[in-house]
Amino acid sequence: MNVILAENYAQQSALAADIIEKIVREQPDCCLGLATGSSPVGMYQELARRCREEGLDFSRVRSVNLDEYVGLAPDHDQSYRYFMDDNLFNHINIDKANTYVAKGTGDV
Repeated sequence: MNVILAENYAQQSALAADIIEKIVREQPDCCLGLATGSSPVGMYQELARRCREEGLDFSRVRSVNLDEYVGLAPDHDQSYRYFMDDNLFNHINIDKANTYVAKGTGDV
């Protein structure tokens, strides 16, 4: 395990984005395991900025999120699908068909 110390949240977010960017640039068809919650939001904002301003390309990337609240539709503002769309997917050039978030409704 590699432990990286950061001075603050902004630096932590940028360093985490550096790691993701390196993976995406080296393996454009990679599959990323992504987290929800407040911790990765700064990293997602930085990745979106890099996509928009620096050409970081997510067009071939696939992603997986394993959590979802039972009973919530994907468009519910408390669902993890909504969270990922709002915080990352709507701001990068990823094909949403290549993103997987479990369905809280149980639908396939």
